[in-house]
Amino acid sequence: MELKLRTYTPAEIAEVTGGRLALYGGADGKEPVKAVAIDSRETGEGILFAAIKGERNDGNNFIPQALEAGSACFLCQFVPEAAEQSGKAFAAVIVEDTVAAMGALAAEYRNHTRARFVAVTGSVGKTTTKEFIYAVASASFRTYKTQGNYNSTIGMPLTIFGIGPEDEVVVLEMGMSNLGEIETMSRIARPDIALVTNIGTSHLASLGTRENICRAKMEIRLGMPEDGVLILNADEPLLAAEAEKLPKKPCLMSLYNHSGDFRAVNIRQKPDGIVYDLIYESKAVTNVEVPALGRHNVYNSLAAYAVGVQLGMTDDMIRRGLKNFVGADMRQKIYDVGGITVIDDCYNASPESVRAAVDVLVAMAGEKNARPAALLGDMLELGDYSRLMHDQIGQYVAQMGVQKLFCFGMTADIVAEAAIKKGVRAENVFVCLDTRDAQGMADMILGALEPGDILLVKASRAVAAERVIECMKKRKVKKKK
Repeated sequence: MELKLRTYTPAEIAEVTGGRLALYGGADGKEPVKAVAIDSRETGEGILFAAIKGERNDGNNFIPQALEAGSACFLCQFVPEAAEQSGKAFAAVIVEDTVAAMGALAAEYRNHTRARFVAVTGSVGKTTTKEFIYAVASASFRTYKTQGNYNSTIGMPLTIFGIGPEDEVVVLEMGMSNLGEIETMSRIARPDIALVTNIGTSHLASLGTRENICRAKMEIRLGMPEDGVLILNADEPLLAAEAEKLPKKPCLMSLYNHSGDFRAVNIRQKPDGIVYDLIYESKAVTNVEVPALGRHNVYNSLAAYAVGVQLGMTDDMIRRGLKNFVGADMRQKIYDVGGITVIDDCYNASPESVRAAVDVLVAMAGEKNARPAALLGDMLELGDYSRLMHDQIGQYVAQMGVQKLFCFGMTADIVAEAAIKKGVRAENVFVCLDTRDAQGMADMILGALEPGDILLVKASRAVAAERVIECMKKRKVKKKK
């Protein structure tokens, strides 16, 4: 990631990170670092290689390759003997924890921008909400955002390193697996505005309860300045309870809770999006248009509206920004595959997001007078609750009237059995336990569906359900009878 705000010498990096500066081959420690990389294949002249020890590979062992590629500065835990004996001039800043050191460097780098920082977290919808906020802020400001899945204690510092002098607003997404991770990111980023979208059931495997998930998400406020603005979803009981405990009242958004500072009412579904009226600051804004489907996107866009107001934007500016929203890849993309309308929502899945996606499917099918069908894959990171929650999803699909169900993955039989017990005809339920067999799943779908049907594809990221869609595209869809 190119450092556009300032460069660092190895000596300065050592000072910022508290590391020990070691010089080899006659290096003087004064050569400026102009970029940061965590992949040795992306290293080169002027690039700091931050060597991170992962579960599978130890980045420290790749220092010789980065040195050969031209890098002459390393943030690392140790220097391999092959690098020491190479005869090349280079500097190493040796630290106990490379990830923590990279965070410290990112926190210092953040001091050199006047941009306002917006941080987003939540169990469901944080990436889509980030994109909504980016769309809104971009209507008035030069805005920079988290790219891809750079939302971790490793990825977020890299995002910060990419900030340029022209950026006025920075939108950061913060994800987590355990307690303490969001606090770390918040203290690095020091967000002026922070937002928690909701509390779901993802990460139950590591955190055990929704209350612990809420604690982890609420860590986002710990790095905020005293005049920072915290935005919470008042329709989530756990977040509403947290709001009551805080010494400074947060800004609340809601669809149902009348205490919300930003309330969406009179919500209407259109073929290409949603429209609602907004009540805030004792005034009403009518016919707010959002080019996305589903009630969950009312929350996502409402959060962006609240951020826009905090940034000082007018209603017209915010409206213009919302209309420019473009969803991230594999998140509710809709296209035609041989006459079948496919809702590609493959990026990830939790019980909450699957229900929301099924709602969109059924609403769309109703508008088009089409048959709703769903390919549902495994939902991961649910721990001991996995069987129960997959069973509940099978029941929900049946209750919502999905007519054909394709179950994909290790939990496919659980979802299928629950759906059949709740009324989906057994001959309309198809199971493939082996997620490696994307073609087999695609063939089941194409054999059961007809042009005019609507298919939702939803699964956790590890399932890579988009492979099934690609296989469908390569096959011919049977002609409608």
